Amino acid sequence: MVNDLIKPDYIFEVSWEVCNKVGGIYTVLSTKARTLQKLYEKRIIFIGPDLTVNNVYFIENEDVFHEWKEYATAVSGLKVRTGYWDIPGKPYVILVDFEPFYPVKNTLYARMWEWFGVDSLHAYGDYDEACMFSLASALIIESFYTFGLTGGEKVIAHFNEWTTGMGALYIKHKFPEIGTVFTTHATGIGRSIAGNNKPLYAYLKGYNGDQMARELNMVSKHSLEKTTAQQVDCFTTVSDITARECEQLLERKPDVVVLNGFEDDFVSKGKNYDKKRSEARKLLLYVAENLLGYRPSADTFLIATGGRYEYKNKGLDVFIDVMHNINQTGNVDKDIIAFIMVPAYVDCPRRDLVDNMSNDILDPALQFPFITHWLHDQGNDAVLKQIIYRGFKNTRDEKVKIIFVPSYLTGSDGIFNKSYYDLLIGMDVTIFPSYYEPWGYTPLESIAFSIPTVTTDLAGFGLWVNRIRDEIETGTGVKVVHRSDFNYFDVINVIAKSIESLINKSDEDIAVIRRQALHTSNKAQWQYFIKNYQQAYHIALSKKAGNTTEN
Repeated sequence: MVNDLIKPDYIFEVSWEVCNKVGGIYTVLSTKARTLQKLYEKRIIFIGPDLTVNNVYFIENEDVFHEWKEYATAVSGLKVRTGYWDIPGKPYVILVDFEPFYPVKNTLYARMWEWFGVDSLHAYGDYDEACMFSLASALIIESFYTFGLTGGEKVIAHFNEWTTGMGALYIKHKFPEIGTVFTTHATGIGRSIAGNNKPLYAYLKGYNGDQMARELNMVSKHSLEKTTAQQVDCFTTVSDITARECEQLLERKPDVVVLNGFEDDFVSKGKNYDKKRSEARKLLLYVAENLLGYRPSADTFLIATGGRYEYKNKGLDVFIDVMHNINQTGNVDKDIIAFIMVPAYVDCPRRDLVDNMSNDILDPALQFPFITHWLHDQGNDAVLKQIIYRGFKNTRDEKVKIIFVPSYLTGSDGIFNKSYYDLLIGMDVTIFPSYYEPWGYTPLESIAFSIPTVTTDLAGFGLWVNRIRDEIETGTGVKVVHRSDFNYFDVINVIAKSIESLINKSDEDIAVIRRQALHTSNKAQWQYFIKNYQQAYHIALSKKAGNTTEN
């Protein structure tokens, strides 16, 4: 029972994505913050990297932890800014400048080898940056603890993803009385196996994580992640499918599966929802009109995919081929515009598109009418190459037009100038045919906005929907497609037929499906999933108390 669990007095949660919108971890933390605050009042403190002076997600307030800041600067040499995360609940945030710690990098790596056997010798890429940030975060927790938390308070230090592993290990070694929790949102080696076109699932039991790390040049990252998973007081991951992956590749079975919830604070209601949906559709069609050179019908069916640019893992290849399939069969009554909203190596907004949008006269179609922003090294972009290979022309007589939006949609991309959520609300359906997807926030976000979605059973979210399907007798608004290592073309055909069926339904039937989608999303709210985090805190604190009994 939740009431029997040990309750922490303070929780420090560390992530590279605190006040730094990169991917799904940002959504995890920012949406659960208010629920955590309700449970632990003002005792939850987020720690993130200080990457920019004008951080749009951060509200600086020098009075927050003012006395501690003076102590931390004088004693630990920490350079921090304090304030609030600009999200529902506005939780406390400490942003840290980790640059000053690079001179001690080699000393840190030597200590980690001596203490835990972490192999940093083969490090490259973002390894140093991640470890300097995680060290700085650990020093914040150390400083906070020694400054004012020595009265027997029960403290949790929660670290997210391999990027914070060195901080978790530092706290584990220096302050064993603090309960350490580590969450891997996707194993680095599992993601790499999948991304390198190796069959992850069919042969999972045959993979050795250390061996694959050597083969895929990931020795240091894997060593850090595996060691952190094995050393912390409580190890967690976000879905059953990733738990199996952790057990095989990291050689520790997660203590708790912490399913990722969502909060409807981010979703407009009632008349405001209708207004925002209308605005989004109008803008999406307007951008398409000025790119394609003709005015799409008002009832054009709008389809989208999004997420991180992982061409195979996120199913971007499948999405394009589904659109090609529908374009070839023509078994739909409406025109379709399919948007790929995935940040890429963007150069700048298209000047010709901006000029077209500023004119009242409808100009001819632009050259290369598949993209809203120019890219660096555009000729080698995998998405564009597949669009061209599949023969899309984006002419008026094609049933399906496909548009790549390769910019982060934060409200200032230069074309749409709206956030991802403010465009998502205008869609008719979304498709996320992932091959590697530990959870899958994008389909959950979609149904929270009453947008029906398609996902796969290789996504943690898809597995969850399958598990609760019997509880929702009226339908879920979610199509979960079976995907394996070897059924690529079956997946394309099943999704294409599903989308064709949806498009050809009546407006009344579609309205019912939209309501079903929203109803399903309500079952994934944090109020239902937060108990898993409470269990994780309890396990970690039980070990601090010398009591390993888990309720």
